[in-house]
Amino acid sequence: MSWLRALRETTRSGLRVERKRLEPLIALRGAVGLALVIAVSLWAFGPGAAASSAFGAFQAAIATFQRSWRPRPELALASGTSLAVSTFLGYLTISHLVLFLALLVVWTFLAGMSWAAGPTIGLIASSNVAIMLVTVTLPTSVAQAAGHAAMMIVGGLVQAVLIVLFPVRRWGAHRDALADALASEADYARRLHQDPVAPFDPLPLMEARNAAAVTPRQARTRPAELHGTRGLAERIRPVLASLADPAMGVPPEGRARDRVHELLDSAAAILDATAHAIRHGTPVSLPPNAVATFKTPDTGSILTGPPYRAARRLKTLLEDVAETAAGTEEDPPGRLRTLLAVGMRAARGGTGGHSGTLQAQASAPTPTPAPTPGTGNPTPTPTPPKLRPTLLQLIPAALRSMRRELHRGSPITRHATRVTAVAATGYLLGTWLPLGHGYWAPLTSVMVMRPDFSQTYSRAVARFGGTLVGVALATGVVQAAHPGTNLSATLAVISAASMYLLMRTGQMAAQACTAAYVVFLLGMGGEEWTQTVPERVLLTLLGGLLAMLAYAVYPAWETPRLRTRLADWLAALGSYAAAVVSRYADPTADPAADPTTGPDVREALLASRAARASWHEAVARAQDEPVRHRGLSRTAAEDAEDAVAQLGRVAMLMEAHLPDREATPVPAAARFAEALRKATEQGAKAVRERRVPRWDAVREALEAWDGAGIPEGGPEAMVRQGAGLLLNSLTELSEALDTAVPPMTAGGSTKPNGSTKPNGPRNPKDSAARQ
Repeated sequence: MSWLRALRETTRSGLRVERKRLEPLIALRGAVGLALVIAVSLWAFGPGAAASSAFGAFQAAIATFQRSWRPRPELALASGTSLAVSTFLGYLTISHLVLFLALLVVWTFLAGMSWAAGPTIGLIASSNVAIMLVTVTLPTSVAQAAGHAAMMIVGGLVQAVLIVLFPVRRWGAHRDALADALASEADYARRLHQDPVAPFDPLPLMEARNAAAVTPRQARTRPAELHGTRGLAERIRPVLASLADPAMGVPPEGRARDRVHELLDSAAAILDATAHAIRHGTPVSLPPNAVATFKTPDTGSILTGPPYRAARRLKTLLEDVAETAAGTEEDPPGRLRTLLAVGMRAARGGTGGHSGTLQAQASAPTPTPAPTPGTGNPTPTPTPPKLRPTLLQLIPAALRSMRRELHRGSPITRHATRVTAVAATGYLLGTWLPLGHGYWAPLTSVMVMRPDFSQTYSRAVARFGGTLVGVALATGVVQAAHPGTNLSATLAVISAASMYLLMRTGQMAAQACTAAYVVFLLGMGGEEWTQTVPERVLLTLLGGLLAMLAYAVYPAWETPRLRTRLADWLAALGSYAAAVVSRYADPTADPAADPTTGPDVREALLASRAARASWHEAVARAQDEPVRHRGLSRTAAEDAEDAVAQLGRVAMLMEAHLPDREATPVPAAARFAEALRKATEQGAKAVRERRVPRWDAVREALEAWDGAGIPEGGPEAMVRQGAGLLLNSLTELSEALDTAVPPMTAGGSTKPNGSTKPNGPRNPKDSAARQ
C-alpha cells in the first residue's frame, strides 16, 4: 500500500463515527461524580483545586469505560491515585526545565512500556502523563500541589463509591461476553446449515474465557449462571462441526442431511434462547419445537456412526447448557436432565406453561444426588473459579511483561522510544515557541500515539479534527454567554457527560467533547478563551504532526513479521493436532499427571487460539501499512491462512470424537503424532526462514500406517482418515508458500519446482481422504 493510500485510509478511520450501543446511565453516573467533585472543591478550595480534582474524577471515569474484567471501583481508584502521584512529582520539578524534562522522559517511557501489560494499563498510564502536563501548571506551592494531588485521589474515590452505591449492570460485561460466545455458536450452527465446512471465529470464546477469570471478591458474588456455561460452550463447537461435515459420514444430500439440518437449526434456537437469558439475567425459555427435535427417537434410525454419536453428544451438551444457564451449579454425571424434558412436555401440549415451569426450575435449587454405593464415583465438588490477581498482585506480573518486551526488536520498546522522544521534543518546542501553553503539543502526541501505525495516524487526524470542532463550539458558547465560574463548571460537566456517552462511537466525537471540556474547565479557573483557543489548535496540530513523523522515521511495521506470526500459528496447531492424535494412541493418558505423554489437548487448543488471534491482528495491521510485503504477499498470506485453518479444523473434528478411556488404543497413532509434532516444529522454522516446509516424515508415517482391515466407523478408522486430512492441509500450506514459478512439462501442465511442492497426494488413501 502506498503512503498516499495509507494516509487516506487512516484519515477515514479517524473521522468515522460508528453506531454503537450507548450506555446513558453509566455516562450519567460518571457525570454526577464529576459534578459532585467540582461543586465541593469550588465551595471548599476554589477554582484551582476544583480544576485538579475535576481532572482526577474525569480520568477516573474514563478508566472505568475501558475494556477490563476487573471491578470498576478498582480501576477508578488506580487511575485517580496514579494521576495524583504523577502531578505531585511533576510539580516538584516543573520549575527546573532539565529536571522536569528528565521526569517526563522517564514517565513517558514507562507509560509506553506499560502497553506490554495490556491496553487498559497502557491507556491509563498514557493518559496520566498527558493530563499531568496540564495539572502541574495549576498549583503555586508544594503545599498546594499536595492538596491538588489529594483532591485527585478524592475524585477517583468519589467515582469508585458511586459505582459501588449505584451499580449499572454490575456483571453486564461478563454476561455479554458469555452470551456473545453462545450467540456466535448459534450463528455457527445456522451457517453450517448452508455451508457444512463454514469457518468459525473463536474470538468470542476467548473473550468469554478472559471474562471467566475473577478476583477473589468477584468470585463470592458471581451469579450462578456464569459459573459453568462457558466450559460447556467450548465443547459444543467441535460437536457442531463434526455433525455437519460430510467427511464424518453424512452425505451432502438425502434424509440424513435433512435430519442434520433440523438438528443444527434447533441447536441454534436453543443456544440463542440461552444467550438471551444470560445476557438479561432472566429465566431460560426454550423453544418447544427445538426441544422436540432433540427428543424425537427417529434420529437413531437415520444417523449412524460418528454423526449419531455427535447428535447424542450435542443433545447432552445443550441440556447441560440450558440447566447451567438456569442458575444451577455445574452438574455431576448422571444428573437428571429436567429442562429439555419440561420443554418436551410443553411441546406436546402437557399441563403447565413451559416458561412458568422453567422459572420455577430456575428459582428452586436442585439437590445434589448422593453417591451411588459401589460405583466408585464420589460426588464431584464444584469447579473452583479461575482467579484473577488483585491490583497489587498485578504489579509484579506487569513488570515481568515489561521486562520481556525490553529488547531492541520489540514493537512495545520501539513505541516507548518513539513516544518518549516525541514528548520531549514537543515540550521543548512548545516552551520555546511564543504561543504559551506549550504543553498542548506533547499532550496531543502522548494521547494519540499507539504501538501500531493505523491507530496512531487515525487518532492524530481524529484529535485534530475533534479539537477544531470542540474548540469552535466551546468558543461560540463562551462568546455568546460569557459564563462565570459556576456556569463554566456546569458546561464542563455537560461536555464530560457527552464524552462519556459518545466515546465508543468514534475518536472524533470523543475528542470534540474533550476539547470543549478543557476549554470550559480552564475558563472556570479564570483563563479567557483567547488565551487557550489559538495556541491549543496550533500546538495540537504540531503534536499530531510530530507523532505521525515519528512513526514514519522510526516505525515498527507488522508486515515483515507476518511470517513469524504464521509460523507460530502453525507450530501451535501442530502441537494441538498431535495432542489430539495422541489421545487415540493412548485413551488413558493424563498429561496433567504425566507430562511425558505430551501436551494436554485443552492447553494446546488455547495456545493455538492465541497464535491465531496474533496472526489475524498482524494481518489487520499490515493491511493499512504503507510498505511492500517482505517475503509473504497478500495472496500467499490468504492461501496459507486457509491451509492452516483447515489443519485446525481437522484437529477439531477429531477432538469431537475422542475415544473413551476404555477404548482400544491405536499404536500407529502415536508414531504419526510424534512425526506430526516434529514436522510442524521444523516447518515453522522453515516458514520463518522463508523456505517451503516439507512433510516427508508425516507422509512416511501415514504410509506406514496399514489401513487394511480397519472396521468402518471405529476410532482407528476415524483417526486414520483425520491423519490423511491433516497431511493434505500441510501439503496445501507448502503449495501456498511456494511462490516460485514451476516449469512446464511436455504435456503443458506444471510440476513442482524440485521436491518441495508435491504434485498431489502420493498415497491413494490420501486422495480418498481429500474427497
